[in-house]
Amino acid sequence: MPRWYFVWLFLKFNLRLKLYCVISAVVLIATFRAFQADAAERPASNSTKVTAPTNQMALDAVVTNVLEHNPELSFYNAEIAAARGGARTAAAWVNPEISATVGDKRVTGGGLATEGVAWSVSVRQPFEWPGRIPLRKAIANQQIQLAELGFAQFKAALAARTRSVVYGLFAAQQKAAAAREVADRFHALRHVLVQRDLAGITPELELRIIEATEITMLRKASEASVAEQAAMLELNQLRGQPWQHAMRIAPLDVAFSGAPNTEHLLAAAQTSNFEIRMRQVELEQQGFRVSLARNERYPTVTVGPYVSQERASDRERQIGIGISIPLSLWNQNEGNIETAAARQKQAETAMYVTQRSIERQVVEKALMYQAKLTEMAKWRPESVAAFRKAAQLADRHYRLGAVPITTYVELQKQYLDAVEALLETRREALEAGQQLGLLTGLNINAVQTKSPKP
Repeated sequence: MPRWYFVWLFLKFNLRLKLYCVISAVVLIATFRAFQADAAERPASNSTKVTAPTNQMALDAVVTNVLEHNPELSFYNAEIAAARGGARTAAAWVNPEISATVGDKRVTGGGLATEGVAWSVSVRQPFEWPGRIPLRKAIANQQIQLAELGFAQFKAALAARTRSVVYGLFAAQQKAAAAREVADRFHALRHVLVQRDLAGITPELELRIIEATEITMLRKASEASVAEQAAMLELNQLRGQPWQHAMRIAPLDVAFSGAPNTEHLLAAAQTSNFEIRMRQVELEQQGFRVSLARNERYPTVTVGPYVSQERASDRERQIGIGISIPLSLWNQNEGNIETAAARQKQAETAMYVTQRSIERQVVEKALMYQAKLTEMAKWRPESVAAFRKAAQLADRHYRLGAVPITTYVELQKQYLDAVEALLETRREALEAGQQLGLLTGLNINAVQTKSPKP
């Protein structure tokens, strides 16, 4: 064979070898980069799966969280601290007083005139009339009790409000879900009817009825969503969290227990109601103020040693004890006594009015709570499920032409109205039970949470 043939074979083999090396290098580089990208993404995805929070809380956990992180709690804690500071001040003695004088003394007579220095120093301690400091301490201790009662009242009201808001959030979610379900059903049905050939006036009118009802259902769903967002914002405010912080309430079912009889509730309110207890403390405090005003008629005695010295022609020094007592000639503290006695009368009147008001509220809330329990006792547990099933059945049979438009629309509306009535009645019963517990100080056990049946 000619020589050029071998040269051509060598060049051809060398070219293929280089091309193979280039392709292999490109494939290896692409594979390595893909491996690096996958390795970089895998830890991030794994960490996301591990650390992603469920952000779902039960009712009792929400109440505990609110009672721990509500920002207004610090205000009442500061009020208690201020009252305790006032008690320390009331128990303290008046500080002693020190006084000093210095001057020049000149003696003349008998043809002599001499000069010298005269000075005096005294320390005086005021002693208040016996019983005055204990009265001030009693008034300050009553102020501590008022601050502590206010703190306890706020915590009880905060817990009750949290339960109401949480259930309001749950009810709004249920209303929104039911309204969206019905609206989606009308929306799907309207799209089916639009695609049909509407022959005659009756199908055209039925389409308009369905379209109008769909708009109404969408509005109800929107209103429920707005109520849900409002409840979420209030709950975040109570928890001291940013407004955009989202959370989910664990599924719950609500069971109510009966309240004690009215006489027992009224008796409990007289001893445990926060408002009545605060009025009682204020009345006792005002009695101490009257006693203090009468005690202040008597003077404060100031006693203390003194030293004085004078030097002119001779030296003279005096050491002794001084006593100072004001004479109560023009001011017998009668004005303050009359004012304190009038305030005591006001406290007695406020006590009476508060008792009557609490009695009225207890009876009113007890009747409302009992009325809601009686209303709910007449419901069948499966009523809402039966309405929902009937609404679904009506939707299916209306498409087949077996159910008239009036029956179909009425069943959809009644299903939604039944859900709203049930949730609203339970909310009203919950509100009445919570208020009854606040008024009487009893654990009415108006709400019990449990996992709903699957």
